[in-house]
Amino acid sequence: MSKNEFVCDCNIIHKETVNNALKLMPKVQTFYNLADFFKLLGDSTRLKIMFVLDQYEMCVCDIANVLSMSKSSISHQLSTLRRSGIVKCRKEGKEVYYTLNDEHINKVFEIALEHINHRS
Repeated sequence: MSKNEFVCDCNIIHKETVNNALKLMPKVQTFYNLADFFKLLGDSTRLKIMFVLDQYEMCVCDIANVLSMSKSSISHQLSTLRRSGIVKCRKEGKEVYYTLNDEHINKVFEIALEHINHRS
């Protein structure tokens, strides 16, 4: 049987490193919230919506047109993204315009997209 070169073959515990990591470790709820955030991003339709909203402020009709989808299906996805704090909206007359919620969301999306494009 060959040894796996990616498995540590020792029993040494680096106590200072372990203790420092434990001090920095966020609360368990933080990881649940982070997992929920990434689950929301695990849908290609929501990612397409995020892409266009990363470029422009858009109304539901325009997003539906860009994605060749119904206003109803876009509204449903936007509602999910809004409840999660990923997008925000503003009303102007009968129209509702959407954007990504803040620079953190923009950065997360753009960095992930750059990572994927770089790997291709």
